[in-house]
Amino acid sequence: MNFIKNQCTIGNKTSCVGVGLHTGVESKITFKPAPEDFGIRFKRMDVEGCPEIRADIDHVVDISRGTTIEENGVRIHTVEHTLAACVGIGLDNVLIELTAKEPPVMDGSAIDFVEALLKAGIVKQNTPKNYLHIDEAVGYTDHKRGVDIHIMPSDQFRITFMIDYKFRSLGTQFTTLDKLEENFAKDIAPARTFAFLSEVEALKKNGLIQGGNLDNAVVILDKEIDQTEADNLKGLFGIKKEISLGANGILNGKKLRFDNEPVRHKALDLIGDLALLGMPLQGHVIASKSGHAANVELVKKIKKVYEKKILQRRFQKNANSKFMFDINSILNLLPHRYPFVLVDRIIDITPGEKLTAYKNVTINEPFFQGHFPSQPVMPGVLVLEAMAQAGAFLVLNSVDDPLKKNMFISALSEAKFRHPIIPGDQLRLEMRIEKFKLETAIIVGKGYVGEKLVAEAKINATVVDRAGA
Repeated sequence: MNFIKNQCTIGNKTSCVGVGLHTGVESKITFKPAPEDFGIRFKRMDVEGCPEIRADIDHVVDISRGTTIEENGVRIHTVEHTLAACVGIGLDNVLIELTAKEPPVMDGSAIDFVEALLKAGIVKQNTPKNYLHIDEAVGYTDHKRGVDIHIMPSDQFRITFMIDYKFRSLGTQFTTLDKLEENFAKDIAPARTFAFLSEVEALKKNGLIQGGNLDNAVVILDKEIDQTEADNLKGLFGIKKEISLGANGILNGKKLRFDNEPVRHKALDLIGDLALLGMPLQGHVIASKSGHAANVELVKKIKKVYEKKILQRRFQKNANSKFMFDINSILNLLPHRYPFVLVDRIIDITPGEKLTAYKNVTINEPFFQGHFPSQPVMPGVLVLEAMAQAGAFLVLNSVDDPLKKNMFISALSEAKFRHPIIPGDQLRLEMRIEKFKLETAIIVGKGYVGEKLVAEAKINATVVDRAGA
């Protein structure tokens, strides 16, 4: 399906207040409008400096009964419902402020967030959405747990989800979803989180579901309990009224919002976890018994298989370009401008590893007017600068917020110039990251004209904040 949709944010800020499901902390969440290409980011207002954390798969640090992200030692717990609410109604750019380390659980679903966001208004922005089109199937399987999750090519985003539990109140459940932005609010967002009675006490004792109660979760009866155990549950959750087993197999006989509400909530979690890819998908996700661990593994695999395409979507604005990155994409990331742009195009990149770039050397280069004008030769220092610019494109695509960073050379070594580079030559730059740690990189560069090695060097560089960013 060929169509163009623009990115969206919200028109006004909007807030919800409650307790965190697992941490039990009082929390206020505020959604705010954000500019184009901002993505979805969380901001901890209770931490000094109010650090931001991008909702990104590389920041996932825990998937025990929820998805937790962390950056520079600052964590956000249980982000999946919040993310699902945003992407489920088509939002691309949102700043999410939190007064604590976990969003409020509300009623255990995403419907309160969705209603607040819709009330704030959806605003169309001027930049097209960066869809990732799935053209090669990607999957994850855990045979021991009977978990399967795959994404297949499709003309739109779709989900097919099945769960199979051997309990009367659940059994085998199945749901499908297409036309996400049209159907999420009514078909998926109201589905509440659920847990099995046999898990509840252990989860509570292990420091989880500290904010859980019978008003924000559906508790499925998977074992018989006597009055003593019922009294223990009352004390565990601070419940004053009597607990009943429920003829429908649910604690206190709580009525489901859908006959298959549990599997719909599984789909809600999946949508939130898929948002960690950082861009909307066009593909059909088929899942069986999948949870946060499998969802996260699938996202990691998608990112690995499609890493070049994902990177291209971020910076290549010309969809018809025959190169991976043309000059406009290079100018979008690098701060250099004429006459000091020394990379014309990039034809291949493996993020965090290597890159191949080209510089076309013409007689119109301004440096030929004064550098041996009767026998024009490209200055060696500019060959090194071309390597450094190509290396910067590679390195900056290995950090968060590359548009807010610059790379500066700190040292050069092992530089050799084996053959002169003259007008009419096409300089091919092969760059490789040898080491990158704590904002310091070592890059090995080689320059070729045809198959002839003409120059090489090792560049030490430092990544710094870009002035004014």
